[in-house]
Amino acid sequence: MTVHYERLRICVDMDDTMADTVAEHLARYNKDYGLNISKTDLHGKLLWDHVPREHQADLVRYMRSDDFFDNLDVMADAPAVLERLQQHYDIYVATAAMEVPTSFTSKFRWLQRHFPFIHYRNYVYCGDKSILRADYLIDDLPRYLKSFHGQGLLFSAPHNATVVGFPRVENWREVEEYLLPDGRVRGLHSGDLRGAQR
Repeated sequence: MTVHYERLRICVDMDDTMADTVAEHLARYNKDYGLNISKTDLHGKLLWDHVPREHQADLVRYMRSDDFFDNLDVMADAPAVLERLQQHYDIYVATAAMEVPTSFTSKFRWLQRHFPFIHYRNYVYCGDKSILRADYLIDDLPRYLKSFHGQGLLFSAPHNATVVGFPRVENWREVEEYLLPDGRVRGLHSGDLRGAQR
């Protein structure tokens, strides 16, 4: 009998994992209100939890603007690490774009510009990430990791600083160390033939 080995799949969140969304939010909010809120101020909470209720509509307005997602900075080392991971794993970008439907086109442009090696057919725009069929999910929001059926990796961000219960990666270098220990694909899942060393 011939055994076919498939590559393991990694789904990667975009906002605050590949892209520094909170930095753009802070820049716009601080400019509009003459403030100097930093990521340190958001330790353990979302920006929505930090600003007054009457200002929260502005946070939504920023995200719905045509240029918000176009302007996001890339997380340090994300392109280089993902390109190396792609040599061993199938990489998919899984973003909860349904929360901001106006972001579809600008997210597409951003991914094409900064991660041209990931084919557009590997973009997954969704609302419920429990539908994802993959071996790993790298995400900053624990609610998506809880509903994911594979191994979740919590990508550190100010708002999840106090979260426990998931393997945590502080940056993309740690992602690489976790998924390519000694430059080799991480070991097999129990009872699963996928992901054999290649």
